[in-house]
Amino acid sequence: MEAVRIIVHYSLHLIVPWFFAKFFGEEHRKKAFLIMIATMAVDLDHLLATPIFDPDRMSIGFHPLHSYPAICFYIVLCLLPYKKTGWPWWLQAVGVGLVFHMITDWQDGTLW
Repeated sequence: MEAVRIIVHYSLHLIVPWFFAKFFGEEHRKKAFLIMIATMAVDLDHLLATPIFDPDRMSIGFHPLHSYPAICFYIVLCLLPYKKTGWPWWLQAVGVGLVFHMITDWQDGTLW
């Protein structure tokens, strides 16, 4: 069962962003995908924990970049009116990548 958990977790981190990238249009699809993959760097906050990796620890609410205030900020990044304001589109890709990262970590901690 642990192998299935690992496959599901990393599939959600690596494959699903490709489908989300399609919402950013043909011209931004590849960059959006790479940006969302790059948001996995949010896991660097695991280096602040002891032990660094604990398969039974829920990262949501434990690590600083997985905190509830941080998640609220990531949601705001998803919802800002980028087209109306002229802000860079890639900020929304960062937000989507981070929110989905948190959802992936949440399902890993609660469903398995």
